[in-house]
Amino acid sequence: MRQFLTSLLALACAAMPAAAQTKVLRFHEVITEDGRTIPQGVVVVDGDRIARVAGPEIAYPSGAQVIDLTPYTAIPGLIDVHTHITYSWDSTSGTDPWRQPRKTPAQTLAGARANGLQMLAIGVTTGRDLGASGYYDIALRDSINEAGWIGPRLFVAGYGLQRARPPYRPGTDTTKTMRGRVFNISQIPEAVKQQVDAGADYIKLYGSTGTGADVTGTETFTYEEMKAAVDAAKSFNKRIAIHSYGPQGGRDAVRAGVTTLEHTIDLDDATLHDMAARGIFYVPTIDHNRYYAEYRAIFHYTEAQAAGLDSFRLRNMETARRAIAAGVKLGMGSDAVFNMFGQNTRELGWFVKVGMTPAQALAAATVNGAEILGMSDRLGRIAPGYYADIVAVDGDPLQDINVAIDKVRWVMKGGAVVVDKTK
Repeated sequence: MRQFLTSLLALACAAMPAAAQTKVLRFHEVITEDGRTIPQGVVVVDGDRIARVAGPEIAYPSGAQVIDLTPYTAIPGLIDVHTHITYSWDSTSGTDPWRQPRKTPAQTLAGARANGLQMLAIGVTTGRDLGASGYYDIALRDSINEAGWIGPRLFVAGYGLQRARPPYRPGTDTTKTMRGRVFNISQIPEAVKQQVDAGADYIKLYGSTGTGADVTGTETFTYEEMKAAVDAAKSFNKRIAIHSYGPQGGRDAVRAGVTTLEHTIDLDDATLHDMAARGIFYVPTIDHNRYYAEYRAIFHYTEAQAAGLDSFRLRNMETARRAIAAGVKLGMGSDAVFNMFGQNTRELGWFVKVGMTPAQALAAATVNGAEILGMSDRLGRIAPGYYADIVAVDGDPLQDINVAIDKVRWVMKGGAVVVDKTK
């Protein structure tokens, strides 16, 4: 199936723009990483990598293509560490996104590609996708990396691990795990191995209830089960993200040694300090509940459900505020689904509202995202040897984070210009 889907994508899409020629990019200012700047900065790009970053006095390589972006500020390509890129929805279909008819593989991948283009348009050049059916996320990643699709660089998880719950369908074999569903703790290592064997970069475990308008957060895996998943992931040299809306699941995930904790509210001070000490990242995904509440009509959510989403978001913000104060590192994760793609970076606005400086918020979407992915030596900075993932914005995002959210004008990914709104 994976080979078929990758072949289908390769045949169905255009090639990535060429990135071979040396390019010289001239900016009003270059923000090389979390707050460090070069006035009138120049970036030399050779192939898909950055060769040099300097001031205006630099001598240009012979024969290089010079791209004048002097009205704009350069920032590193942004990293969204929590998406569901294969979740798409045709707003003209008259359907509820959660209840739309089953898509064919071609329809699923076409929708995923459209979502990826929306990410690029707002400067998100890399995404971590945390859960997809049919291993479509793996096929999409491979088609971008190997078959020339235009799209963000993806790190994917395959199926997220979930506890299988009765009643089971007739004939269900509870001695085996399939599609990420596990029946008991002994099956967790095998469920992890299935994702690794399929080609997953990351492991995802759903440690509590909670999705859409459901903000209950009831723990679904015990500490021992989470620890089994963490240990299995580490045995394959993989990182692991655990979803938990509620604090109990969050505490157990931290105790188990998770890499990133997703969504959790109401964490106690001891857990936050433990996260900071152990380098566990918090990905609060504050904005996704704003999205569900704002678009409640298309989901047919009631006013009471929307109020519950708003209440959860306020507690999410308070937990993020306390996490920042405790020294916990945050990653920018949108939890984008359906028509939320293109709004991924609104999370940065919430980060500033809960106490980050714009520079710290930008770091959450660059250097922190790179560290979450284990790519600190290749992503998240405008520096020699790093991938040439560069975004030009109109204004100074270190003074106003909305510049990075709303004023993206030009995007380069891996040395190729993929978005140009400068003309």
